[in-house]
Amino acid sequence: MEIKKMMPEDVKQVAYLEKEVFSVPWSEKSLEESRKRPEYVFLVAWCGQEIAGYIGMYQVMVEGDITNVAVHPKYRKQGIGNALVNALLREALLLGISEITLEVRVSNQTAIHLYEKNGFVSEGTRKNYYEKPREDALIMWNRSIQ
Repeated sequence: MEIKKMMPEDVKQVAYLEKEVFSVPWSEKSLEESRKRPEYVFLVAWCGQEIAGYIGMYQVMVEGDITNVAVHPKYRKQGIGNALVNALLREALLLGISEITLEVRVSNQTAIHLYEKNGFVSEGTRKNYYEKPREDALIMWNRSIQ
């Protein structure tokens, strides 16, 4: 596995991954437009010739907001999600980001455990944040990026 910054030629595979993983996926156009903007960071995990996962973050001053973390179902339980989070935390440090937030479905215990393992703690909920199915989001923060 190799983690790299998302390139223009990666967008089509990432959009496909979005459709595989999320009930309300980002479009190829949204991904491409965001990828071009300097306040966004997107990293992809390559396994051979295929993108196995990706992570995105939006930066505002010294804060980061993780927009999406996705690992293709056939690549799960191989440490790819953890590697992506760690790579993003290293990138955040280089960008001068000191704290990062994210939302995660309250039922997604696998993701919650992954984030907790990487220094994120729950600080609240957003009611009915997700659609298809409607569900609350847990708001998590890592306020000590290192």
